[in-house]
Amino acid sequence: MAKEKVILAYSGGLDTTAMIPWLKENFDYDVVCCCVDCGQEEELDGLEERALSSGASKLYIEDIVDEFCDDFVMPCVEAGAVYEHAYLLGTSMARPAIAKKLVEIARKEDAVAICHGATGKGNDQIRFELGIKALAPDLKVIAPWRMTDVWTLQSREDEIEYCKSHGINLPFSMGKGYSRDRNLWHISHEGLELEDPSVAPNYDSLLVLSVTPEKAPDEVTDITMTFEKGVPKTLNGKAMKVSDIIRSLNELGGKNGIGIIDIVENRVVGMKSRGVYETPGGTILMAAHDQLEELCLDRETMEYKKRLASQMAQTVYEGKWFTPLREAIQAFVESTQQFVTGEVKFKLYKGNIIKNGTTSPYSLYNESLASFTTGDLYDHHDAEGFITLFGLPLKVRAMKLQETAKSNFTDKIHGMISEMQGNTKGK
Repeated sequence: MAKEKVILAYSGGLDTTAMIPWLKENFDYDVVCCCVDCGQEEELDGLEERALSSGASKLYIEDIVDEFCDDFVMPCVEAGAVYEHAYLLGTSMARPAIAKKLVEIARKEDAVAICHGATGKGNDQIRFELGIKALAPDLKVIAPWRMTDVWTLQSREDEIEYCKSHGINLPFSMGKGYSRDRNLWHISHEGLELEDPSVAPNYDSLLVLSVTPEKAPDEVTDITMTFEKGVPKTLNGKAMKVSDIIRSLNELGGKNGIGIIDIVENRVVGMKSRGVYETPGGTILMAAHDQLEELCLDRETMEYKKRLASQMAQTVYEGKWFTPLREAIQAFVESTQQFVTGEVKFKLYKGNIIKNGTTSPYSLYNESLASFTTGDLYDHHDAEGFITLFGLPLKVRAMKLQETAKSNFTDKIHGMISEMQGNTKGK
């Protein structure tokens, strides 16, 4: 009788490699590994040999870079979704995309369970499992790091020894390094000195995609981008798909010290955590999109969109991608993007993104209206009546306060007179 299958979300790192023999030993599963490529670059090297030599029956490497960029990243860019004013949701957007692919492979392999290597203290366990629950509620989820009675490996040393005891010799060091997550949009860093918020990051050993602004070149980098309906189409005159634009912007932004943030964020599970994120291309893309929206969106739409941007960021951060709320917010955002079309120019210089001109056929900026001279559409005299009506609630309130104050003053004077008269009679 064939063994039941489990799909292991496989990164090739020590944790998920140790989980291959652990799943076979403790559950007697046929382990099928699935590495979902969201742009991890060289992290994918040598994965198949490592997975198979560790006991997996098969390894899928699924390239979803374009799907990730088009269907997960761009909705967040168009929404302006930023978590706690700084985090551009790199890991948060990738997890539902990965969960979706894991479910597809599970269906293809007729698996009964999905296993992930997220810890019991982080956000990723929530993101993976909410995605799986939404797409495949019948599948079991195995989270070894939460199964402390069965998963007894508590350190890198434990995991390396466990692998060796199962005949698996791997090129992993005993030393502790940064905990990193990488995809095309960003790379995150946690651990080591970052665990103490009073200590500055050691950027010389930490940064992967970028240099610090101090080490960026003294020359300006000029960039021109075009958008159609909120989606980037060209970079410096060359038509590209979204993933290639992000890839190119990563290179340009990285060398100019763009998009490095050091943040203490509030995790979903209730604790604060500190991390450093490198998002050079994403920071530029979001700034360029915002720059164009300034011209194309009316005031009320922009104000409402800002409110939903915060809600979108929180929804995605909490792993609620496959929900009616996220779909509804995205539907609203898409309707706002119909006229977000035009050209954006800016300069990159030592960590800064500097505007250099914006044009759009749908620009709501009217030079005649905006200038100090009187145009045909605007009569200065009309402002007087507008201000009278616009300020009417303020004026009524102020008048009422004056009336009340006057009444109180009169009552106070009368009281004082009565008191004086009473004192006189007493004598």
